[in-house]
Amino acid sequence: MDPQTYYDEFAEREWKRLDRDPVTRMEFENTADYLAEHLPDAAARTDESDPVRVLDAGGAAGRYACWLAERGYDVTLVDLSAEQVELAREKAAERGVADRVAAERGDVRDLRFADDSFDAVCCLGGPLSHVVDDDERATATAELRRVAKPRAPVFVSVIGRFAMLRDILKFCLDDEHGLLAPIAEDGDYTAERTAEYADGDGWAECHGFRADEFETQLEAAGFEVETLVGLENVANRMKRELAEADEEAVESVRELVRTLREDRTAVDFSEHMLAVCRA
Repeated sequence: MDPQTYYDEFAEREWKRLDRDPVTRMEFENTADYLAEHLPDAAARTDESDPVRVLDAGGAAGRYACWLAERGYDVTLVDLSAEQVELAREKAAERGVADRVAAERGDVRDLRFADDSFDAVCCLGGPLSHVVDDDERATATAELRRVAKPRAPVFVSVIGRFAMLRDILKFCLDDEHGLLAPIAEDGDYTAERTAEYADGDGWAECHGFRADEFETQLEAAGFEVETLVGLENVANRMKRELAEADEEAVESVRELVRTLREDRTAVDFSEHMLAVCRA
């Protein structure tokens, strides 16, 4: 359940995850919409010696890093998992953007970069959720703020607490119902708790956020939160069902998710919630 070990073993499945089914594609597509809207215009930076620099913290296999590089951004990806970093390098090379993606091992709790280093900062897919300790998570959030230039856009997505609870209810209630009350109380899914309340075997440790909590933590780190987004909202935990639905039905759900994605209740209910911030 150690996140670094988990993602070393998860390997290429993390690259495939964001294109695996209609719901994971909604996570990626909705995130990309806000990136496209709020990122600085890479094409407007005419001095090739001074490109728009983006940090992809916890960038795993590089799905977002490659998307950014294909649009002219210079991306520095850091991740705890050596396997994910190597995969990010391979994917960048396959897609012809290796010259724009630098991938290295790194820890969001202790970024090696100087203050005000990046024109934009991304921490997408839930890396901050995998920092379970409250103080360490506050440190990580402050690090994202520290390395961003003043007024730079910062994009952070985390795992929602209600989605974690629904996951147990839908898929493993008989074995893990003991986890429901403690996760509902504080959002922490840990090895210690699975040993006590379940069968001791589980997913990577993580913290599930409520929307208010997420916003408060970002503001405490000095961010101005402009928008909260429920990336999957009503489609949360409907992967199997939508994978079997026809394309017309899936498109109607996709449109509904887009319509509701900034609704506060939809944010709280979502599997991943995105914050669009300013440093």
